[in-house]
Amino acid sequence: MRKKLFFYENNIEKNKPFDILIQPIDQHDLEVLDSQFQLIQKDAEKVSFLLVAFLIEDWNKELSPWKAPAVFGKESFGGGAGETLRYIENTLLPEIDHCYPGAEINRIFLGGYSLAGLFALWAAHQTALFYGIAAVSPSVWFPGWETYMREHSVCAEKVYLSLGNKEEKTKNKVMAKVGENIRCQYELLLKAKGQTACILEWNEGNHFVNSDVRIAKGFGWLLSFVMSGTAGRTENSGR
Repeated sequence: MRKKLFFYENNIEKNKPFDILIQPIDQHDLEVLDSQFQLIQKDAEKVSFLLVAFLIEDWNKELSPWKAPAVFGKESFGGGAGETLRYIENTLLPEIDHCYPGAEINRIFLGGYSLAGLFALWAAHQTALFYGIAAVSPSVWFPGWETYMREHSVCAEKVYLSLGNKEEKTKNKVMAKVGENIRCQYELLLKAKGQTACILEWNEGNHFVNSDVRIAKGFGWLLSFVMSGTAGRTENSGR
């Protein structure tokens, strides 16, 4: 699997450690990626980090954790998240190592919007590779997610959740569960990790408002732990 990559550097110096922000994106995300990066910079101007975004060609297939029937429209979900996670582990991160030879990578963060936000949450249940997760307006309405999140544990140390305050106000009965499910996700995280390790932030508007601003807030919150010196390296990350 090969993907089109987009690199954004902030305060990266040769032979000095930096953090990595990884984000699966679609065409809309790409259009606002410059704006998003600038907003992250404002929150984390002094942090050394690399934002790496990769373009998803088949959104419903490549980011869904398992197969599921269509919830809106006619396109079903293909259950290809496992392959996408393996791409990050086996192709993307070695490519970053190749581009920055000899660099010490501190923490790896994974974030995404909508179904990419659900993918980030799911990946955090699969591996301890990611120190922090930014699940922004995540598709936690996804069929079977409520059961899955109750039966599995998140490995990431920090988790940022957010949702638009109008997202659950929809006539689609499956998608209307997004509010109930994200509240449940947050409560599970609170019990497992404590109040300082997670946050649920509510944004004004529906699902299609200010995605760049919302993603930037998520990554900014994660990087705030780097700035405060409270973030450590991910254990058992294999890196």
